[in-house]
Amino acid sequence: MNIYDIAQQAGVSIATVSRVLNGSEKVSPRTRAKVLEVIESSGYTPNIFAQGLGVGTIHAVGILVPDISDLFMADSVAFLEQALKENGYSSLLATSGFDRESKERHVQMLLSKKVDALILVGSTYAGAGLDPEETEYIRRAAEQVPVFLVNGHVQGGNIFSCVCDDFGAMYNVTSRLLQQGRRRILFMTDSGSYSALQKTEGYRQALRDAGLPVDPSLMLRVRNRIHLVRDLLLEKTANADPGDSAGAVGAPLTFDAVIATDDGMAVGAVKYAAARGLRVPEDLEIVGYNNSSLSVACEPELTSIDNLLSEMCETTVHRLHQYLSGDHDQPQEVRLGWRLVERGTTR
Repeated sequence: MNIYDIAQQAGVSIATVSRVLNGSEKVSPRTRAKVLEVIESSGYTPNIFAQGLGVGTIHAVGILVPDISDLFMADSVAFLEQALKENGYSSLLATSGFDRESKERHVQMLLSKKVDALILVGSTYAGAGLDPEETEYIRRAAEQVPVFLVNGHVQGGNIFSCVCDDFGAMYNVTSRLLQQGRRRILFMTDSGSYSALQKTEGYRQALRDAGLPVDPSLMLRVRNRIHLVRDLLLEKTANADPGDSAGAVGAPLTFDAVIATDDGMAVGAVKYAAARGLRVPEDLEIVGYNNSSLSVACEPELTSIDNLLSEMCETTVHRLHQYLSGDHDQPQEVRLGWRLVERGTTR
């Protein structure tokens, strides 16, 4: 039994059956009762794709993430799916990886399912902001359905974003550490995405405004893997002594604070400190990013920048629902704030 059989037995059009399934008021009580009677007697279970036939919508939204194993991505999907469900939408989830061709292929796959809108999670979809061609596939997709980005910004019509003030968060936290007397602040990131570049520039600007040079040796690009970070820092600081000349050629790396663009890397720094016998926060202050579950899974518990992810996701779904309900007058970008959740790795 499918939607075509239901329509035939009820003596109505497929569009009418779809309107009944979607709760449309454009069906007479008599016709609605007749269709529902057939549905109940047949035991028919609606298919989200069939529901949309004849009314131009399937009440489903495509969600695309690069890596569902990442805590930020996993939490985003959980928040988005819950908010979409509360607003009457189903969701289709796909994982694209980070390769541009794969991203484009997965966007086209979701579009082929006739979704009503797309949500792209993570700033990797915004590219590095240097080459417009990186994001051209998103502008093409936006010609078919509205596209919403979570923590990424792409210029173009029918494209909407909700982002955290990553620059401001990193600028303020770096400045705060400098005000507390830290002078060699190690900055770690795992990507060159839109968000990562905003954080990087916030760190750089805070140093400049404090009259300090930006030391390339204190800026590390490393995969977001806890033990990998720990081992890398142990390697780079082997035989280091606080009295070593900072920046001397061949000298081991020295630092008195760490800011990471993800909690996983920051936890790696906590494990590094334990392996080196350093006191946290007395000898080394450490700040993570995202305020994920990892921030309370280490000892001492991690101070972390909360990028208000649940608010970003709820705001995204609210704006999406408004758009699909006919209110197309939406700002292209909504920028949210942030908050520092202080725990045991800072003073």
